[in-house]
Amino acid sequence: MRGGKADLLRGTLDMLVLKTLSLQPMHGLGISRRIEQITGGVFQVQPGSLFPALHRLEQEGWIKGAWGESENNRRAKFYQLTAAGRRRLGEEKRNWAQVALAITKVMEAT
Repeated sequence: MRGGKADLLRGTLDMLVLKTLSLQPMHGLGISRRIEQITGGVFQVQPGSLFPALHRLEQEGWIKGAWGESENNRRAKFYQLTAAGRRRLGEEKRNWAQVALAITKVMEAT
C-alpha cells in the first residue's frame, strides 16, 4: 500500500485476508497478489504487513496454515479459513457495512 491509503489498509487488512482465503486456500504471496488483482492495484500488500497479519490471524484461530509446495516447487505455508474465521469474516463484513454507510452519510451531507 502506498501513500495516504496505507492507514485504510492497516484497518482492513485482516478483513481482506479473511475474504481472500474464503475463496480458496493460498500461500502468502498468493494472498498478496489476489488482493492486488481484485482491487485493481489499489491495495498492494507488502510482506512486512501481510506476514504479521497472517501470524495474528492464525493465533486467533481464524486461519490455519500447513506447509506445502508452491506452483514453482518452493516450500510455502498455505493458509485456509477455519469455521471461526468464517464467523469472524461475517462480523467484519457487517462492521464494514456500518462504517461505509456512516462515511457515505458524512460525505453526502449538505
